[in-house]
Amino acid sequence: MIANDMPLQIHAYSTLRMPIAPDFPCRSLHQEHRLDAHLPPSLQELMNRVMEGGNREMTQSLYAVMRHIERVHHHYRFEIAEAELQQISKWAWESNSILVYPDRSVRDPAGHRLVDTETGLPDEHAKIPFPVDARERKLVSEQTLRNRLIDTPESLPPVISELEVEFRDADEVAWRCLALFMVAVRAESLSAGKPIPIGKLREKSPMAFEALTPNEIEFLNTDHPDQQSVVNFLWRYEALFTLQWALGMHAHMPFPDEICDVPKVAELQIAQPNRLQVAEAELRQGSSHASRELLDAVDMNYRMLWAARNAKVHDQTPPSGIDGGVISERQHALNWIIQFENADWDDVDIPS
Repeated sequence: MIANDMPLQIHAYSTLRMPIAPDFPCRSLHQEHRLDAHLPPSLQELMNRVMEGGNREMTQSLYAVMRHIERVHHHYRFEIAEAELQQISKWAWESNSILVYPDRSVRDPAGHRLVDTETGLPDEHAKIPFPVDARERKLVSEQTLRNRLIDTPESLPPVISELEVEFRDADEVAWRCLALFMVAVRAESLSAGKPIPIGKLREKSPMAFEALTPNEIEFLNTDHPDQQSVVNFLWRYEALFTLQWALGMHAHMPFPDEICDVPKVAELQIAQPNRLQVAEAELRQGSSHASRELLDAVDMNYRMLWAARNAKVHDQTPPSGIDGGVISERQHALNWIIQFENADWDDVDIPS
């Protein structure tokens, strides 16, 4: 029972797929899942409030809060006596929740302000919560890269956790492979000065044309695309390789200091009939080990992307010979698989 006649109403936003019920003295008022109709609009409202309707300049701390809100799976609303507030902390860390207090400030599990209502600034000791496996993965990636003489800032956050992620279905990944192969082959033929007619491509792989995105349709329907478009779609072989790897078609994800084996990538696509490839697709996330392998790749590649971009900004040679183009395409594919920002293929972002 709560003795205080004026309990505080707290909102908690958890990123974990599986809910963890509050285990401290409180009166539960409401709980909703991200699939419930009311939660997405309320999350959008919270993001608008955090950014003060777009009037606040984006900072590293605000960006971290926004990323957390985008990953929310469960929203809890409960009342608790002010004297019991400290008991929320353990549950909030375990459920990977940020809290919104009655004064509308956004708090970390320990109650430190992540977003002050007036300034938007965090308290000195405020910390965005991340699940343990995500934090451990970050440390392993950093050490592995350090051993290759690739230094990345500790401020780069962990990527999504096994406890949070919802991978795309394997058949969706297989369909995406069909489309990527089609646009990459077309780009390759244009680059070589021997364009393959669209009718011939459609005849070879009609299923691929069912999986095309708006940008891909526009590219294929343009008889004479500009050179940059051809180059961009030719790079899609790297994204295709990454999706093939995610489907178990390659044993390893090699270090990104050279482009993929394009003939091998093409051979694997041609070897299996389209319909069979989609029907029999199995993503690496089928087991906990395979899920970790996918997320390990996401985290490692994310940090190498920062290193490649940092070298470019400072007009330096990329450390250990990493190829920024390869890394970018891999990150596009990996972010799509983990549904980063819930974006469709054409809209996938690859921040670093």
